Amino acid sequence: MTDSREIADRLLAALGGPGNIIDIENCMTRLRVGVRDPRAVDVAAVQDTDGVLAVLPGENCQIVLGPGLVDRVAIDLGAAIVAAGANGGGTRPNAADTLAQTGAAIRAGNTERNRTPVKAALRRISNIFVPLIPALIACGLIAGINGILTNLVTSGSATWLAGVTPYLGVMSSGFFAILAVFVGMNAAKEFGGTPILGGVVGAMVVAPGVASITALGQVHVPGQGGVLGAMAAAILAAYVERWARSWAPDVLALLIVPTVTVLVAGFATLFFLMTAASWLSVLIGEGAAWLLGSAGGVAGFVLGGLFLPVVMTGMHQALIPIHTTLIEQTGYTILLPVLAMAGAGQIGAAIAVYYRLRRNTSVRKTIKSALPAGFLGVGEPLIYGVTLPLGRPFITACIGGAFGGAVIGLFDQFGATIGAVAIGASDLSLFPLLDGSGGKGAAAFGYAVGLLVAYAVGFVATWFFGFTRERLAELNTTDTIDAGLVPAADVTPSAGLATAGRVG
Repeated sequence: MTDSREIADRLLAALGGPGNIIDIENCMTRLRVGVRDPRAVDVAAVQDTDGVLAVLPGENCQIVLGPGLVDRVAIDLGAAIVAAGANGGGTRPNAADTLAQTGAAIRAGNTERNRTPVKAALRRISNIFVPLIPALIACGLIAGINGILTNLVTSGSATWLAGVTPYLGVMSSGFFAILAVFVGMNAAKEFGGTPILGGVVGAMVVAPGVASITALGQVHVPGQGGVLGAMAAAILAAYVERWARSWAPDVLALLIVPTVTVLVAGFATLFFLMTAASWLSVLIGEGAAWLLGSAGGVAGFVLGGLFLPVVMTGMHQALIPIHTTLIEQTGYTILLPVLAMAGAGQIGAAIAVYYRLRRNTSVRKTIKSALPAGFLGVGEPLIYGVTLPLGRPFITACIGGAFGGAVIGLFDQFGATIGAVAIGASDLSLFPLLDGSGGKGAAAFGYAVGLLVAYAVGFVATWFFGFTRERLAELNTTDTIDAGLVPAADVTPSAGLATAGRVG
């Protein structure tokens, strides 16, 4: 196991010391570090740190470490900063500290003005669901195993497993039964409310008692509206709670605030939000089924081809609640296997780059280090370390993803739907989570065909169209700055290309 403490210590020094770090957070694969002065960050030292797959420098420095490791490094880096502060490390002269904070405030103001409300909203929605992904993967995988074992029991070939499958059934279904509660807790926290109160209103969505309620001409059923209803209810609860705190006397706040929050948000949820969310959920499910069922090849081509650019803009975050809604409705999301083809196209492109640049040792080293993560569904190292800085290979990777997506779409169009029972996995790691109308085996076969096509087309397109003759000769004759990907003048934080350097 990689020593996360040693990585944290090296990153602390490379990031300019504890005095240059404002905050730390992480998602599934990336460590995000807010820094006061990006110029104080030694990007090359960060890139050379063992375990680091890619780096995006800037005021919000993003360091790609991969699943699992990123969680440990985030904890150890926070502990290292606290320890450095306790030992007097990283203290700054008052004047310098003031200047640094002033500069950080100015830069933060500029950054804030450049942020769009839509992207900010999508980021917050993503923050609600991302913490749930490990549980979705675990329960989805256990459900897949249980399905296989149940089939063996039913066929009579392994009747001795009959006593095991009920246990696995509970393990896999328990989380999904109260998913609305977890969504409510995360939503309330993200929007400034108390998580447990968000969980309370989320629990109303799945409470058996809602079957006795009729609202907007519709008799409720437990779970109606699903995660969308729970999310909306908890967001409303967070705003109600903040409003109640603004006027409730301190001595009575403990009684008034939670009671008012549950009453107001509860009535709104039961009378309106559950029904509205139910309508929206049905539209999402029917829309996805219609899209891939009637125009699967074309839709898959477009979705698979555009997904990498969508990821670059952050707009893919809007798909997370859609995936979750589809899993609630049918047991799997038919969109994820299509979108996963984008990463497969990029793998094919990266392999082509590896063989085309036979003399460029640094680029080849980057690809060798990043490919294993790519095959497991972690695409950032290849995006930011190889295809995007090179330019054309990013486009040819998208072409590979488009053809792979078209293949998956055609399977869906002809009735052999391919879905994923959980989100968060991609490429080869998605195989254990596949399911569809024809069963797990048929879904795995169709997905494998799509992967092979995306690999092949990404490779061929990159081999023939990934480089101009002059560019290919330039990259094969010398290793230019860092990894031979861009001229020195282009290596700037604003360009987002500093990950072109060495990886691993």
